[in-house]
Amino acid sequence: MCGIVAYIGPKQAYPILIKGLYRLEYRGYDSAGVALADGVLKLYKTHGKVADLDRMVRQHDVASTTGIAHTRWATHGEPNDVNAHPHYSQSGKLALIHNGIIENYSALKEELANRGYVFVSDTDTEVLVHLIEDIQQNEHTSLEEAVRIALNQVIGAYAIVVISEDHPDQLIAAKKGSPLVIGVGNKEYFVASDPSPIVEYTKDVVYLEDEEMAIIPRRGSLVVKTIRNQEKTPYVHHLEMQLTSIEKGGFPHFMLKEIYEQPKSIKDSMRGRLHAAKGVISLGGITDYEQRLMNCKRIIIVACGTSWHAGLVGEYLFEDLARVPVEVEYASEFRYRNPVISEQDIVIAISQSGETADTLAAVEMARSKGATIIGICNVVGSSIARATHAGSYTHAGPEIGVASTKAFTAQVTILSLMALMIAEKKGSISKSRYHQLLGEMELIPQKVEKALEANKQILAISEQFTNVRNFLYLGRGFNFPVALEGALKLKEISYIHAEGYPAAEMKHGPIALIDEDMPVVVIATINGNYDKVVSNIQEVKARKGVIIAVVTEGDRVVRKLADHVIEIPETDEIFVPLVATIPLQLLSYHIAVLRGCNVDQPRNLAKSVTVE
Repeated sequence: MCGIVAYIGPKQAYPILIKGLYRLEYRGYDSAGVALADGVLKLYKTHGKVADLDRMVRQHDVASTTGIAHTRWATHGEPNDVNAHPHYSQSGKLALIHNGIIENYSALKEELANRGYVFVSDTDTEVLVHLIEDIQQNEHTSLEEAVRIALNQVIGAYAIVVISEDHPDQLIAAKKGSPLVIGVGNKEYFVASDPSPIVEYTKDVVYLEDEEMAIIPRRGSLVVKTIRNQEKTPYVHHLEMQLTSIEKGGFPHFMLKEIYEQPKSIKDSMRGRLHAAKGVISLGGITDYEQRLMNCKRIIIVACGTSWHAGLVGEYLFEDLARVPVEVEYASEFRYRNPVISEQDIVIAISQSGETADTLAAVEMARSKGATIIGICNVVGSSIARATHAGSYTHAGPEIGVASTKAFTAQVTILSLMALMIAEKKGSISKSRYHQLLGEMELIPQKVEKALEANKQILAISEQFTNVRNFLYLGRGFNFPVALEGALKLKEISYIHAEGYPAAEMKHGPIALIDEDMPVVVIATINGNYDKVVSNIQEVKARKGVIIAVVTEGDRVVRKLADHVIEIPETDEIFVPLVATIPLQLLSYHIAVLRGCNVDQPRNLAKSVTVE
């Protein structure tokens, strides 16, 4: 949450910074700002989108080869001009941008106020920049030393970049709990929350670790040290990301592009891992921990949001195929309980970004209790990837749309491979069943491609539901998490209230809501509790509910009962979530667009939740 970008080098900074902010806007879009050092420190910021900042700044002199910029997702203080980043120090000679939360900011603010500091914003960030200046002035230290000392007084999470009027040939960056990457170019450096603003200029990057800071010079080498003053040798990674992967490619929205990328992202998640003809699944990232997975007494899956729904599918997969008990926990709740965790447990942490604060905290807690931690995430070098014992990357490619789509199916793909691999090694499924499932899984990308062909039909259905106030989503078995995910997508981007429920539970409360104004989306595929779901549909129709049914190709029974039918190709029950989620994503997308909503940047939401 919040996007940071900075530049120092021979080029003009502003064009690089503003382009970087546009690419990072999925991380926050309440307000935006930029600070440029060119003899004096110039600061421009405004509430609203990056485009609003760009329009405002173009009226001013932006000549500078050093600058920092920020797009905000508000935590402390409402989104307005004053609370936007960057924030000045009292003298106006320092400016700072920040992602994260300073938990002890109130105590620090009171102490600084007693020393005569005046605060103009409601943010925790302004407290930090005042603290740095206070240390610099009163202890007569260098800027880098003042930053280091200040960070030792801070409790919380942060990714920061500091720029100084007196030292325009230097930037100071630091991180703890929030991601920060430094791009190493030709006599120039870039800093960003993720690689998307950097990849156009360089593929060589350094990922800062927690409690590390970087002194970034205009001339000379990058210096990395800990906030305890221990110098580190920067390790340069080479990015595999392509520029085309973070552009819309002719689609009107990133969300629609990413929905249509799912045949490829699922295939990429299987590539090199699934060898159906040979009857082999190879997950190199967890090879050393296969035996522990086979012998574990329990798997605990921790995740948030859409990743939690993927985890629910994983629960069905592991219990059905590998015969291992599974618990699926919201990481945000798990970390604050006192859960019973043993050294025999496997904890699987799922996160698209690999930076989700609650999931990372759950990982750290489980690891401290001796559990083996397996990570599933999409971003190479991310915090969760580094904090886990082993894991698998999803290879979904960058996901820019805030509402997750291809990340969900990629995560379910990895969980399916993992469950099948363990089941085969344990002998908990027959050889014939195993080989049949491998062959079926290999066909999933083309079945997803087929499901996407219903797009125009789904658009026509969506036109009838743009003004409704509520939706109910129903599914059973493997399709229950699909119902939850479908409801979440609609809520996130169209702002229509929606609930997902196990179809059998409808009689235990939600049926009271059903009338002619309540659309009910039912996943009613032929494999898995089909007759029971048909009975649930009849119960809805008896109360004049409007049914939108996702059915298996060629279905005749549900077609006679439902008001609207969307067909998907037949597949094995355990793989239905990979195909059935596609029409639900499209339904949410079209309803939201027809309602005039910004589907890529839904209100109050941001990608990569790096704060609690």
